[in-house]
Amino acid sequence: MSKAKPKAKGTSRASKPPKSATKSKSPTNAGAKAKSGASEAKPIKMRKGEKVAVVLSGGNPRIAKADRDAPVQAYIAGMPGWKRDLGKHLDALIVRNVPNVRKAVKWNSPLYGIEGQGWFLGFHTFTHYVKVAFFRGMSLRPVPPGASKGKDTRYIDIHEGDEIDEAQMANWVKQAAALPGFLGPRP
Repeated sequence: MSKAKPKAKGTSRASKPPKSATKSKSPTNAGAKAKSGASEAKPIKMRKGEKVAVVLSGGNPRIAKADRDAPVQAYIAGMPGWKRDLGKHLDALIVRNVPNVRKAVKWNSPLYGIEGQGWFLGFHTFTHYVKVAFFRGMSLRPVPPGASKGKDTRYIDIHEGDEIDEAQMANWVKQAAALPGFLGPRP
């Protein structure tokens, strides 16, 4: 006989509907309207001849996990509107300041690192901003402003119309690239 695992206080499976791995295409209430764009992936408009990227809720492009520059460029091309220009700008700034940078898309975000050292920076597209993560941000000077649940990571949220302090961003990128990076989740 196996022992049942203790449940967290206030949780009951009977009171919660089971979670599904896929979203239902029909609303749960007859006659209810689904919120516009709430959970559906949408193709974005691209220039003639370009492949269409699928954008997940929040505006994040869905790009398969892969190493090298091509998937990062596909992610950037799939970023909607002003965020695409910001993605190109961030990518160029990183490459300019860390010429031997390693690139990949993992966890549906572009990552930048140094071979053998791990990842030092990543960014992710949200509905109203792009979040730049410095994985060892607490070691940077000055420390980037956005706090994280992780003890080492710090963020910068860039909104439409925000001015980027080029010198400060370049300084953080160089500092971050010189530190041991994030190696990924541990099994």
